[in-house]
Amino acid sequence: MAISLPIPPEAPVKRTLILLRKLRKFLKVDYLPGIMREHIVEAIRIAVTRIPDDVVEAIKEALRREDNEVAKFNLEMILKAIEIGRRDGIPVCQDTGTPIFFVKTNEPIDNLYREIIEGVKIATREVPLRPNALRVIDGKVVGNVPEVHFEPGNETKISILMKGGGSENCTALFTLTPGEGLEGLKRKIIEHVKSCGGKPCPPIIVGIGIASPAEKALILAKKALLRRIGERNENEKLARFEEELLKEINSLGIGPMGLGGRVTALDVKVEVETRHPASYIAGVAIQCWAHRRAFLEVKEGRVRIWQ
Repeated sequence: MAISLPIPPEAPVKRTLILLRKLRKFLKVDYLPGIMREHIVEAIRIAVTRIPDDVVEAIKEALRREDNEVAKFNLEMILKAIEIGRRDGIPVCQDTGTPIFFVKTNEPIDNLYREIIEGVKIATREVPLRPNALRVIDGKVVGNVPEVHFEPGNETKISILMKGGGSENCTALFTLTPGEGLEGLKRKIIEHVKSCGGKPCPPIIVGIGIASPAEKALILAKKALLRRIGERNENEKLARFEEELLKEINSLGIGPMGLGGRVTALDVKVEVETRHPASYIAGVAIQCWAHRRAFLEVKEGRVRIWQ
């Protein structure tokens, strides 16, 4: 049974959510189509207060490999922040990032878009999130404004990436010639990571998207960050490229927080789609150690949230 309930604009949010919980309990379902905001709030809460286990294990492995005392101290402080965030249910970093949503759905997107907007507003107050959206001209804070990308799907699945400002400042777009290929791209990315130094709060995760037009490459680079640490691209050539680039980035000696050490990057992820024959365009999205992600899936009236 599918039920869609419009929410009167004058209804207080908390009262509405209480009524929805009672209705869900009565119907014995987790999800009412069109009423998603509280699940979105919970997914955001999990994303900003709990670093995923695969990321935590990668940071612990970096600590085991490290012989630089300053690097070891920084990694220990990172792990302490992760522990406090999980234990106390508070954000692991004061910059809770820009909420980025990748949505696959077979539902009308206008209702779901509204639920995402409202969910982010509630999460900003209740988690809480730092209001990170400012007007360009006068710098006035307007709250948090999510970036939302929709595509068709058989069920509703929402991938959430909370993207910090420091790492976002190291986003890059490279327009190479087709003849330069992966080797040319590798050189560009190594120089770029070197120039960023400690700005993106390493150890970092590097997402790369190769496609055209340019905006597709940048979106793919962000999507690449959603894969688990250690998960290689299915294409053997791209998987080898990921491993080689990771090794070369870690040979730079930038280290945790840019203060030197063995581990500068936890992983490199590459995603590709079609390109124009005259173009070889690559987007690069760098994520900080506080890799905040969450996934929400609606299937047969049930909601599952995980990382």
